[in-house]
Amino acid sequence: MDAFIELDGVEKVFDVRRRTGFLRRERRRVRAVDGLSFTVARGEMVGYIGPNGAGKSTTVKMLTGILTPSGGRLRVAGIDPARERTRLAHRIGVVFGQRTSLWWDLPLIDSYRLAHRMYRIPDARYRENLDRLVELLGLEALLDVPVRQLSLGQRMRGDIAAALLHDPEILYLDEPTIGLDVVSRTRVREFLGELNAGRGTTVLLTTHDLQDIERLCSRVMVVDHGRMMYDGPLAGLHEAGESERTLVVDLERELPPVDAGPEARVVRVEGPRQWLAFPASVSAAPLVARIAAGYPLVDLSVREPDIEAVIGRMYAGRETVVPGTGNS
Repeated sequence: MDAFIELDGVEKVFDVRRRTGFLRRERRRVRAVDGLSFTVARGEMVGYIGPNGAGKSTTVKMLTGILTPSGGRLRVAGIDPARERTRLAHRIGVVFGQRTSLWWDLPLIDSYRLAHRMYRIPDARYRENLDRLVELLGLEALLDVPVRQLSLGQRMRGDIAAALLHDPEILYLDEPTIGLDVVSRTRVREFLGELNAGRGTTVLLTTHDLQDIERLCSRVMVVDHGRMMYDGPLAGLHEAGESERTLVVDLERELPPVDAGPEARVVRVEGPRQWLAFPASVSAAPLVARIAAGYPLVDLSVREPDIEAVIGRMYAGRETVVPGTGNS
C-alpha cells in the first residue's frame, strides 16, 4: 500500500510572548509538534487522538498547508502542502467541528453553489454529488434555510457535504460529531464508514468521542505533547495500556469465588453473579471452558475494556509505545 500521507520528523514551534510586568514581556518557545513521524496509506481510515494541547489540530493544519512545519519533511499525495496549498486544496476536504466553511447568513444551498464555482466542479458531477450527499446526510429540508438558523448537528452535516462536493481523495475531520445528538451522530458515522469503504477516501479522524474511533477505525494514533505515544491496531491499544476485560458469570446458586486459573481474578461477587477480570490480550475461551467444566453455569458475558480508561493510563505513565505494525 502506498504512503499517501507522510510525516518524517515533523516539528512545529511557536514563539509565544506573555506580559511579565508593566512594560516587560517574556518570549517563550512552545513545541506543539515534536519530531512526529508516521504514514497513512491510500484508503485508510485512521483515528488521531490525544488530550487538548497534544498537537492534533496543529498537525492537521500542517497537512492542509495552513501552517508551515518548523522542521522535518511532510508530503500529502506527493505534494508539499506549505508550498503548493492551492494545488493540494483540490485533492483534500477539511471539516473543523468548531468552525464552519458555510456562509452564515445565506441559505445552505448557496454555500454549495459557491463550492461548485470555487472548485470548478463540472456541472453534471456537481449535481450528482450534491444529490447523493443531500440524501445520505438528510439535508433535503435544510437547503433553503440560512446557516445561522441550523442546529449544530445540522450545520455539521452541512459542512461535511460541502467538504465532499469536489470528490476529495483525503478527508480531514476535526471533531466531526461534537455536539451532535444520538441520531445525527449515528448518521454521520454510517456515512463516513460508507465513504471510506465504498469510495476508498482516505480519512484522518481527530475526535474526543472515542466511540467514533471504535466504530470507524481499525488503526489509531495517540499523541501527547506533540509526540507519538501509540500507533497501531485498536486491539493493540488495550494491550499497550495493560487493559483488562471482564467476564460476568451467572451461576445456579451462590458459591465462593470461582477458580478460573492464574490469568483471571474475581473482583466482585453478588449472590450467584461473579465478575472476573483478565488481561485484554488473553483469550476468554479457556476461562469460559474452565468455569463451565467446574461450576453450575447458567449464563456469562464478556465486557470489553473502556478505551478512555486505557488512554488515561497511558497519559499518566507518559510512556511511548510505538509498535512496528503502524509506525514508520
